[in-house]
Amino acid sequence: MEFYGILGGTLKHTISPIIHKKVFSLLNIEGAYKDFVVGQEDIGKFTEALKVLKIKGVNVTIPYKEEIMKYLDFISPEAEKIKAINTILLKNEKLYGYNTDYFGFGKIISKNNIKLKDEVVMVLGTGGGAKAIITFLLDEGVSKIYLVSRTHKNDEQYDDKIECVTYEKVEHIKGHVIINTTPVGMYPNVDASPVGHKVIDNFNVLIDIVYNPKETKFLRLGRELNKSVYGGLTMLIYQAIKSEEIWQDFSISEEISEEISSYINEEFK
Repeated sequence: MEFYGILGGTLKHTISPIIHKKVFSLLNIEGAYKDFVVGQEDIGKFTEALKVLKIKGVNVTIPYKEEIMKYLDFISPEAEKIKAINTILLKNEKLYGYNTDYFGFGKIISKNNIKLKDEVVMVLGTGGGAKAIITFLLDEGVSKIYLVSRTHKNDEQYDDKIECVTYEKVEHIKGHVIINTTPVGMYPNVDASPVGHKVIDNFNVLIDIVYNPKETKFLRLGRELNKSVYGGLTMLIYQAIKSEEIWQDFSISEEISEEISSYINEEFK
C-alpha cells in the first residue's frame, strides 16, 4: 500500500480524494489518498513528516503553493518558471516539487477551443494558481494580461505584457477572456463573485478555476449575459492525472483520462 494526499489550509471543498481513488481503481494501484489540513506554522514539520511516514505523493492547494517550495529538496524547471508548485513526489528520501496546474488549465483551453493568441485577458488573483495560468497565457501568445489584486503588486517582476491593477480600476477594461483564480465563490461561500455584471459584460469568455460548486456565481452571472463559461473541474481532473503520472512514473492513456473525466463529471453534479 502506498500513501498519498492533499495539503491545504482548509479542505472542506476538495474532491481530490474521489479523483485519485478512481485512478487507483482503474490502474490497479494499491493506494490511499488522505486530506492533510495543516497550519502555516507547521509546514516545515509537515514536509519532514512526509519523509518519516514515507508518503509517496502529495498535492498542494490554497494557500501553500508558493510557501512550501522552500522546504523541498528539488524544484522542477516548469515549477521554477512558474514560481509555484502543486505536486510533491517523495523519491530516494528527497522531496521533488512540480506544477501540474499549467497542464490542467491547458486542458480547459484545448477542450473548448478557446482562442488566446493576440487576445486581451484579465486574471483575477495573484496566488499560486494564477502564476501557472499567467505562464500558460504568455506561452500561448496573448497580447495583454490585466492582473487584478486588492492592492498594487509592486514586489514582483512581471512580463511587459502584464499590467497590475486593483479591483477599483477594472470596470472599463475590455478583453476576450476573464479568469477567476481567487477562492471567492468557493463552497461554502457560494453566493459571492469576485466581480459583477459590469466587469463581466466586457468579456466574451469566463473561466473560473473554482470547481466546487461546479457553476459558481461568477459563471452564473456570465451565463445570464450570454457569455461562454467554463468551470474549474476540468483543470482539477487533469492536473490530478498529471500528478499521478509523476508519482507512478508512467503515462496515463487518453482513454483512461477520458474515463476518469466522465466519471467525475457524472459524480459531481
